[in-house]
Amino acid sequence: MDTLQLVKNKHTELAEDLKAKGVRYVTASWIDITGRPRAKSNPVDKLPSLLAGSTRYTPRGITGIGKMNPVEEEVTSQPDESTLTILPWDRRYAWMAADMWSDKGEQFELCPRSILKKQMNIATEMGYSTTLGIEPEFYLFKPESLEPGADRLIPMAQVANLKSPAYDVMTKLDTTEFIDRMIGYMEEIDMQVFAFGAEGGVGQFEIDFYYGTFLEMADRLTLFKMMAHQVAKEMGLLVSFMPKPYANIWGNGAHFNMGLVSATDNNESIFRDKNKQWTNEALAFTAGILKHAPALAAITNPTVNSYKRLVPRLVDGSPSWAPIKIAYGHNNRTCMIRLPENRPAVENRSVDTAANAYLAGAFMLAAGLEGIKEGLHPGKAADFSTYDVDEIPSLPRNLVEAVDAFKKDPLTYEVFSEGFIKDYVETKTEEWEKSNAIVTDWEREQYLLL
Repeated sequence: MDTLQLVKNKHTELAEDLKAKGVRYVTASWIDITGRPRAKSNPVDKLPSLLAGSTRYTPRGITGIGKMNPVEEEVTSQPDESTLTILPWDRRYAWMAADMWSDKGEQFELCPRSILKKQMNIATEMGYSTTLGIEPEFYLFKPESLEPGADRLIPMAQVANLKSPAYDVMTKLDTTEFIDRMIGYMEEIDMQVFAFGAEGGVGQFEIDFYYGTFLEMADRLTLFKMMAHQVAKEMGLLVSFMPKPYANIWGNGAHFNMGLVSATDNNESIFRDKNKQWTNEALAFTAGILKHAPALAAITNPTVNSYKRLVPRLVDGSPSWAPIKIAYGHNNRTCMIRLPENRPAVENRSVDTAANAYLAGAFMLAAGLEGIKEGLHPGKAADFSTYDVDEIPSLPRNLVEAVDAFKKDPLTYEVFSEGFIKDYVETKTEEWEKSNAIVTDWEREQYLLL
């Protein structure tokens, strides 16, 4: 029996096993520019042909990047069998992550998963394996927010008159049913939770789960966000990963905790030595990210709304806790980069929850690795509030500034193809121009009677 037939038999057995567990459909999702999974679904009997790359798509334009073209070439979805997961909220479905390939046998240039894999391969060539932990924040809102004519979102928590509900146990208890269902589903698919609680905004929460490689964590975050939306729907609620839902509340971050370990030396951390001190590689990795910070923002903060989060103060004048400065510190939340004392990871706090984790991971990994290759140093740590320090540069103030930096940075052209860059710049520039043309209620209140 030849190898191809053995593989088909294995996949047929896998399909039968899934059917015995109640699975009726399989979905191999590729990821669009916004980080949303996209796919057709197939009856479970079709799993062998799905795994062989039988499903085709016309993704450009409908996926948040580029112009729709009714005569564009199709691409093929190639599922990653190692990610096969029975969805715990609807066990009729099994899900896999997938890469996109052209008919020429080339990785599709708009495939975020493939873009990340390329940078991970570079890390491997340098002798490193990657680790990534992501801290996703989100807002949970009550059903009344969804009713026609509702003029604001109502937090799913009875909050006392507190300066901030961060770590408030009673606020957390108000959402136990939602959190408990989420954690149950996460544990069912081995997404191990180690902490959860109320965050700084009213109705804001965070569920932290264990790290993996950059690719594993991006796949897990894709499932996590999909799960959160489904659980909220089951309970008649609304969950939001919008970076800044309202002007006077804290924004939603997705802090990236990035690590490198030796691929040959028992997975020893490259960023901390045996005395728990930060290594030259950690500082160089940090310096590389800071060097490319303005361009990185176009990917890590990819929406017009993202820059409403990156401000030093809320409307009422209180600190926003947002990381707006291109600097690093240790326990300093005003800086883009934090070197935390309790883990061997470089934490980028500027990433928000609208970011595509694959693209953000790829670009930051490339920047950090360049820092190591060039032996860069980030300078002295800023362990003080940097909000009012003009000498320290700030992240871009809006999307168009970030996109301009993205276009000009040479590293952009090493990470992304020319086609990707062209489509991304056009898409995001158009997004900015549309938003900038809108006249808001605030503007009318300020200027109507001039």
